[in-house]
Amino acid sequence: MAEKKAATKKAGSGKTVTVRQIRSANRKPDIQAQTLRGLGLGKIRRTRTLEDTPSVRGMINAVKHLVEIVEEGK
Repeated sequence: MAEKKAATKKAGSGKTVTVRQIRSANRKPDIQAQTLRGLGLGKIRRTRTLEDTPSVRGMINAVKHLVEIVEEGK
């Protein structure tokens, strides 16, 4: 188990992306509200800094009308 965590840290110790929720998930499909929860968002103007991975980018793309990318770090 410890080996798995070490491998994950090495792979994820790169770029980050900061996203902010700008619109509500009310009256949107439930899957979009679940995607926002998966990103760690849920209320308007909340921000999260996440690892810049293809899976996170896909989640952001799925709810791009509800969030904005604030900053892309190294």
